[in-house]
Amino acid sequence: MSDSAPTRVRTPGVPAPAPRKLRPAPDSLWWPGLVAALFTCVQLIFVDARLGLSWDEVVYVSQVSVHAPAAYFDPARARGIPLLVAPVTLLTASVLALRFYLSVASGLALFVALLTWRGLRPAWQLALAGGVFGSLWVAEYYGPQAMPDLWVGLAALAAVGCFLQAVGADRADTTGRTSRWWLAGLAAGVAVASLVRPGDALFLSGGLVLAVLAARSWRRWEPIAAIAAGLVAGCAEWVAEAYVRFGGPLARLHAAGAEQGGFGLHLAIWDELKAANGPTLCRPCTLGLRYPELSLWWLALPVLVLIGVVVARRSGHLRSSFLAAACALCVAFQYLFLINYAAPRFLLPAYALAVIPVADALAWLLTGVRADLRQWTSTLVVVALAAQVLIQLVVLNHQVAEKVTFFGDYTKIATELHHLGVRAPCLIKGEQDIPIAFYTGCGSAGSMATALSRDGAGRVAVLEYSHVPPPGYAQQWRLYRLHGIRTAILKLVVYLPPR
Repeated sequence: MSDSAPTRVRTPGVPAPAPRKLRPAPDSLWWPGLVAALFTCVQLIFVDARLGLSWDEVVYVSQVSVHAPAAYFDPARARGIPLLVAPVTLLTASVLALRFYLSVASGLALFVALLTWRGLRPAWQLALAGGVFGSLWVAEYYGPQAMPDLWVGLAALAAVGCFLQAVGADRADTTGRTSRWWLAGLAAGVAVASLVRPGDALFLSGGLVLAVLAARSWRRWEPIAAIAAGLVAGCAEWVAEAYVRFGGPLARLHAAGAEQGGFGLHLAIWDELKAANGPTLCRPCTLGLRYPELSLWWLALPVLVLIGVVVARRSGHLRSSFLAAACALCVAFQYLFLINYAAPRFLLPAYALAVIPVADALAWLLTGVRADLRQWTSTLVVVALAAQVLIQLVVLNHQVAEKVTFFGDYTKIATELHHLGVRAPCLIKGEQDIPIAFYTGCGSAGSMATALSRDGAGRVAVLEYSHVPPPGYAQQWRLYRLHGIRTAILKLVVYLPPR
């Protein structure tokens, strides 16, 4: 008796079953979903779990934290990020939990933003756009952080996608039924951007309104009404707070401008290029161009955008590609021409929009060139993207390692202050007071006189550099030196009142 498996006999006239495809179809949602999942995974793997909270994060997180009193909320900020992180920070002081939550949330937001472009581009091309954006070190670095720039970018990408869907650009289906939903999405995208950063939302909205006026087939009142509704809904809290705390919106804008060194014409393109690979804040931006070979992608970006707009005309996507590029320029304008310092994160909204024409250019190199050249151009694209991913990971690792040391020194200072008897309720004043106060569990706002009148010794600490004399009220206080601090800017001394 044979042990071999029985032979399958195919019935004549019945076709053999087709082999199962392991790869999703080119227009499957699996492509952008996979890219969004990879974006989250890269954050969880490469952004060190030991990364503490930066100064700006402390300001946002402390507004809704159970760990420490709220820090001073300056006029340039908006309340969108505190609302975003509140579900975690109201329950736990764990930075790890906050990082995990934001990594997952940013991946989901990237997927939703790409989804609004469904039908305007093949899904695999949207995944290519999302992959280009998600591979940038600055996107990976700020994805798990409580900072506004990435969220403005993703909201802007979704808003422009919904706008194009609503006006029927590059689409055959322009029925009013679907248009109403896209108008609601447009309003929501503008509202989210406004809630997170009103200034960027104004520049984005200006670009979209100009598009409505410029394109004859888009001249309808509905898109403008949706944009206006989104702005009103998103900026309402900011305007209300302006009246309550700063004397009105104009006074708040004036105070915000004064904090930023004033707004005026200033060519900051060179500053942004110098900051493309770090530092995370270049203010004043007096350093030289570091690692210029790693910044070639930044110089190639506008070239790829231009190529993408040109080749999009051949595929019938000219309007959507041009609008994405134009809105990218709109949201980047204030950071390239109106302020006198730079930070890589400022251009995240522009990058999020620019990847659409960039993906148009890359897709043309992969599938649109002559057949005899396609193998060479495809190889060039694959090699260039692989090199770009590697370069961005190198820069990301450098930035994370640098900041782990920096924020680790905040923890060391807080530990030493605890050993010196500075415990909540307490007040920290002086240099780096906002982040150090949060790490220590103290307050950083309020009057020193009020704190002294209600407090015993040891509840107040003043931080200064060793070569700087203490303020007048602390002239007779005890001086302690902080040891083991590796970051130059945090090599401080602490003054405590007499026991």
